[in-house]
Amino acid sequence: MTPRMAGRILVTMLLLSPLAARAQSDDGFPFLESTVAQLQAEMASGRLTSEQLTRAYIERIHNLDSNANGVNAIIELNPDALAMARKADDDRSHGKVLGPLHGIPVLLKANVDTGDRMQTTAGSFALHGVPPMRDSTVAANLRAGDAVILGKTNLSEWANFRSFESISGWSGIGGQTHNPYGIDRNPCGSSSGSGAAASANFATVSLGTETDGSVVCPGNANGVVGLKPTIGLTSRAGVVPISHTQDTVGVHARTVADAAVTLGVIQSRTSDGRDPATGGVPLGWQGTGKTRPTNIPTDYTKFLDPNGLKGAVLGITRQGLNGFDSFVPTPAPVTAAVEAAFKALTDAGATLVDLDALGYNLSGGPGEFEVLCYDFRNDVRAYFATRSGVPVAGGTLADAIAFNSAHAAVEMPYFNQDIFDLCNSMAPGPDDPQPAFGAVTYNQALKSDQDFTVTNVDAALNAQHLDAIVSATDNPAWATDLLFGDHFIFGTSSIAAAGGYPIVQVPAGEVFGVPLGISFFGTAFSEPKLIKLASGYEAFTHSRAHNLPTFAATVPFDHIKGPLQQGAEGDNQTQSGAPAVSSPAQGAAPVAGAAAVAAPNQAASAKTKKALHHL
Repeated sequence: MTPRMAGRILVTMLLLSPLAARAQSDDGFPFLESTVAQLQAEMASGRLTSEQLTRAYIERIHNLDSNANGVNAIIELNPDALAMARKADDDRSHGKVLGPLHGIPVLLKANVDTGDRMQTTAGSFALHGVPPMRDSTVAANLRAGDAVILGKTNLSEWANFRSFESISGWSGIGGQTHNPYGIDRNPCGSSSGSGAAASANFATVSLGTETDGSVVCPGNANGVVGLKPTIGLTSRAGVVPISHTQDTVGVHARTVADAAVTLGVIQSRTSDGRDPATGGVPLGWQGTGKTRPTNIPTDYTKFLDPNGLKGAVLGITRQGLNGFDSFVPTPAPVTAAVEAAFKALTDAGATLVDLDALGYNLSGGPGEFEVLCYDFRNDVRAYFATRSGVPVAGGTLADAIAFNSAHAAVEMPYFNQDIFDLCNSMAPGPDDPQPAFGAVTYNQALKSDQDFTVTNVDAALNAQHLDAIVSATDNPAWATDLLFGDHFIFGTSSIAAAGGYPIVQVPAGEVFGVPLGISFFGTAFSEPKLIKLASGYEAFTHSRAHNLPTFAATVPFDHIKGPLQQGAEGDNQTQSGAPAVSSPAQGAAPVAGAAAVAAPNQAASAKTKKALHHL
């Protein structure tokens, strides 16, 4: 039995229970857009229980996720979710509230270990079998705070690090995740299910992981906040890795406040003993004399500020926004929406500094892909050593490659494993020349990434006295294409990726109803400042509130039918039996003369640049 079958059986049993609530239409969901603070107030007053809330989310998942035309964000529901909810209710009734997520349902990406009956597969049958024996640190932190671990979300298989031709949101186990704004649109990856689930109101918050773009890109595509923390602020212990240099566990939420409260629960303020990064600093700070702060906050909600942009000084970059590939330029409506989003920054009281005009290179670390490939082969072997009862337990990357080849019909129906092959071919030593990367050694690649971060990102922040760097996050979601693959036009997460720095992506507008976001970048451990700025932007624009998901079959869904279709039954109907929804708000007003700035020349190919923005 697959995890998805087990999840559907659980849903069916719950729906047959006399306590299950009557099915709601999509726009009648009682907890639509409810925040952590609102739900906690309801539970504190006795008007709501965690069990009722958990059942409601499970029913919504059944209605809008698991049907044939659903979002398909959930790879598995937790058979112990209701027991966890009842425990949280019992603890509350005895005066024990264990944290700000007490009784709150949370979804975890399917590469995050939970020591229970759920699988941790990274979407691959190579890791399917006996579940992990132990919680990841982030799952343990949730459990200690009486949060309800509702289930696991689908992802791009192996966190989008198996093939240059991979399709975001597709995994061998989970199939293809869709975008709640338009079922034919892509949710971006690799944390596709996490971003889509948060947007679709399938849980209050969800956890994803990012190496380069995999929290912020789904945030952008699905119209939610994506908070990627500093490397080492959240532990990677018990998480299927790509790279210990760049991996981090982050948050998808519908508000900056919910992302902030979740970060406070899942973080490791000091070493957890299982991940050395939780006691150190990321690559960008290593060797600079900077040390891990001793005053890491316990509560990030105190930094929320509806006027957070007033008086802020922000560095703006448009590098790359014209597109990775000169033959696939960014459409004019998108560049206009980006410029409108930037204008909102000044309208809210910020001063903008043009970093491109000042000559800063914000294209990303030149050695990043080599670092990831080298780390992956070693780090995945270390993770395989923690597992038993799965095909690659105790094995190596070569064993995963062999498994995929032997099960190509289910693992490789659409794309190959050329990244796996490349990583496996690398020379073993950190000072060995790597022919696939121009004879550059791993340690040289690390040094080039650190130099990029220090001489560009930190230099800009310091020399220009910036509160943050800001850029558009990614292009709006494309239509999923299993033949030609992903359609990344631009992405900016590499500004922060190589150095291990944080990002807060926040909804910033839309193009024909398809969401678009901007990202706030800072140096290591600058989450408080980024949360302040992002919450100020959110309060000023209310972009998500003006453009909620419609679960339409396609978006845009108006002005696309021919004369003989205009009166067809079901015209402009949403999926899952939900009632017709009015046309989404129109795109942000274009700014006269808005133009993208050409991307600087990079050694990396367009293929590599695309691959680096969804990991």
